[in-house]
Amino acid sequence: MVIQKEKKSCGQVVEEWKEFVWNPRTHQFMGRTGTSWAFILLFYLVFYGFLTAMFSLTMWVMLQTVSDHTPKYQDRLATPGLMIRPKTENLDVIVNVSDTESWDQHVQKLNKFLEPYNDSIQAQKNDVCRPGRYYEQPDNGVLNYPKRACQFNRTQLGICSGIGDPTHYGYSTGQPCVFIKMNRVINFYAGANQSMNVTCAGKRDEDAENLGHFVMFPSNGNIDLMYFPYYGKKFHVNYTQPLVAVKFLNVTPNVEVNVECRINAANIATDDERDKFAGRVAFKLRINKT
Repeated sequence: MVIQKEKKSCGQVVEEWKEFVWNPRTHQFMGRTGTSWAFILLFYLVFYGFLTAMFSLTMWVMLQTVSDHTPKYQDRLATPGLMIRPKTENLDVIVNVSDTESWDQHVQKLNKFLEPYNDSIQAQKNDVCRPGRYYEQPDNGVLNYPKRACQFNRTQLGICSGIGDPTHYGYSTGQPCVFIKMNRVINFYAGANQSMNVTCAGKRDEDAENLGHFVMFPSNGNIDLMYFPYYGKKFHVNYTQPLVAVKFLNVTPNVEVNVECRINAANIATDDERDKFAGRVAFKLRINKT
């Protein structure tokens, strides 16, 4: 025999909910007395307070092992990469000689990029260093901060310096300058105490033919040891990394040319196929003429 439960009216359900929220007879709020709620709140206050204290202590201990100036782990930056300026999307340097707007954006970017290299700024902020040797500045137990940096003067870039240049880095005449820079790696002794330089070439035979002749500044694309090691942004406040300027003199017009530049240094590998930017950079150059 099935016993049917008595169906409660809507009013009864509401009254039961009211009594559950607050029972005036037992003075219970949501089924618990004030003392019970106090013990629960005290428990969770102590529990989460303990977790917060443990987390804060753990973070404090961890931060004691981390330097404000040098990354703790640099295993992913063993080989510095190269990059070009002007920085463009997809590393395409496209110049339409007859269209000022097509190359003026490159000129503006280069003006801003090279401003810290002005000779007057370099003379004010940085040191004249002895070429051919690393500019080491050890702490020797006492924090040596900030580190001094060696001068890299804009005039070292020759006809690519843009100083008093009516051709605007050669972009208005179809002989553009492209600047190569090595990415910064803290405490990295580039070159392993041997001379190093940047070389550029067409990626394929047809690219080499269409690339034509070019000149590099400083001569032979040399990068001096005195600009290393780099001690980090907070330590090396006025550091300006060395540049190599490449001026392309007679690129075949209206043809896309694939160019690759590499750093030739004893301790920088440039043949890692898994990392296309390790010690090298590839970009496309096109000079459009009508």
